Amino acid sequence: MNSGKIVKVSGPLVLASGMSDANIQDICHVGDNQLVGEIIEMREDVASIQVYEETSGIGPGEPVVTTKEPLVVELGPGVMSQMFDGIQRPLKTFQETTQSNYLKRGVHIPALNREKSWAFTPLVEVGDKLTTGDFIGSVEETASVSHKIMVPHQVAGVVKEIKSGDFTIDETVCVIETDSGLKELTMLQKWPVRRARPISEKVYPTDPLITGQRVIDTFFPVAKGGAAAVPGPFGAGKTVVQHQIAKWSDVDIVVYVGCGERGNEMTDVINEFPELIDPNTGESLMARTILIANTSNMPVAAREASIYTGITIAEYFRDMGYSVAIMADSTSRWAEALREMSGRLEEMPGDEGYPAYLGSRLAEYYERAGKVVTLGTNRREGSITAIGAVSPPGGDTSEPVTQNTLRIVKVFWGLDSTLAQKRHFPSINWLSSYSLYLEEMGSKMDDLLNKDWSSLVKEAMRILQEESKLEEIVRLVGLDTLSDKDKLTLEVAKSIREDYLQQNAFDEVDTFSSREKQFKMLDTILSFGVEGNRALSLGAYFKELMTSTKETRDLVARMKYLPESEIEKIDDIKEELKQVIQQLLEEGGEDNHA
Repeated sequence: MNSGKIVKVSGPLVLASGMSDANIQDICHVGDNQLVGEIIEMREDVASIQVYEETSGIGPGEPVVTTKEPLVVELGPGVMSQMFDGIQRPLKTFQETTQSNYLKRGVHIPALNREKSWAFTPLVEVGDKLTTGDFIGSVEETASVSHKIMVPHQVAGVVKEIKSGDFTIDETVCVIETDSGLKELTMLQKWPVRRARPISEKVYPTDPLITGQRVIDTFFPVAKGGAAAVPGPFGAGKTVVQHQIAKWSDVDIVVYVGCGERGNEMTDVINEFPELIDPNTGESLMARTILIANTSNMPVAAREASIYTGITIAEYFRDMGYSVAIMADSTSRWAEALREMSGRLEEMPGDEGYPAYLGSRLAEYYERAGKVVTLGTNRREGSITAIGAVSPPGGDTSEPVTQNTLRIVKVFWGLDSTLAQKRHFPSINWLSSYSLYLEEMGSKMDDLLNKDWSSLVKEAMRILQEESKLEEIVRLVGLDTLSDKDKLTLEVAKSIREDYLQQNAFDEVDTFSSREKQFKMLDTILSFGVEGNRALSLGAYFKELMTSTKETRDLVARMKYLPESEIEKIDDIKEELKQVIQQLLEEGGEDNHA
């Protein structure tokens, strides 16, 4: 091992001389306490090392030893349901080992438990030909996830021996004869976090990610394998939106990266997720969740590594053919860590002090999402959906992190502080947000529901845009100047906003809406507009229409609180609306006749 000496300490950045044998991205042990660090710059024999632990108390002259290996994550049984820090140290084990609630320095603990045995079930036989990515066996890691053990990268050959039974992750379970001799395979793989795991090909995402959040699924859907950004000011509900998607989206696995956020938000996740039941499996949500916690009071350099740790774990499960969602909350805090390290390296700053390479680093991260055909003999498809929260200072979305993110992602859920102040949640602004998947996801939903979903969505958005124009007129000249038809448009728009788009994340029933329920709700609200317009054109008055339908419109407002088992009642409400309006016309007809 090559050893150097510290010459300068500047916060998390340490400069060490005598490091001519080291390479960029090598992991080092820094100082007498053996703190973990990564080389991010080399100038002759002087290495700049970003240290992933608190550096107070270390000084010039202390030794630095390079391991000659990059920052890697350990992948294998035991990774699911865990909570790691930014460089994959298991926080629960760390706490038990150090008997402390704080991260003690210089403590080296393997990411995955080496002593626990797992029941390995072989999926191949002696004589089978295998290549990179093929399954050799499986481990039922949790009730929700069957963990597939894969042939590692750049390994191919014929199975000479395959075992069955209980093994630890570093015991040999399979022996393969390769061109260069016998290769023993364990259940453990390691992968450098800054390098994307190889795939066979990338394919265009075609399936919608159903989140159960009406404003997202209806107007701004994201595809499985897509990328979305949630920018918004403080208090607009970014974290709750991400929590909701993590809880309810129809993916197999969720990786949640708390990147520089407040500690109490991670505490909410830790407390809530084990208690919540996954609607697909009936098991605890933690059975399919991995948490990476690098909160705002944890070392800033590890924050920069945390999203790479998260996306590498997500790629590993994608290679098994699973659909994975990764939440990064928030990429602004990650970018601030980049800015801090860049400043200490004395690099030329770009916009607002961020490094010039901010855009390319963000693109690098989001490009690792997508729907892919994995490596292996049998064609398997897996996907990673990346959803990043952005916290622009003061809610100013023209700042560099938001703008660079929007250049890459295809879905923009713009959170609006005005809506949040009115207590309208999720506070996604329907006039400024967009989804470039809307057409494809709309036609896919038409097929899934066997109904004309996309026409409903277009009509609902047209009404909301019309409302925006009419409100301008009302502000200038007052409501009384509008025609009855325009007044009805405003009422329908209000119903879409309050009875459909507004959703209570903390209500047992309203927290999630299936696509069938969403269709029935929207169809009922829009049918009020259609029937109302027909009544107006046949001579009814707006005031009469609103009075006669008041009770039924109250039922419309309460549709969101109908449990999934009772959504057939929504059809009855729609029918009742039609009958009430028809009755009004018949009575009006008699009055006119009289």
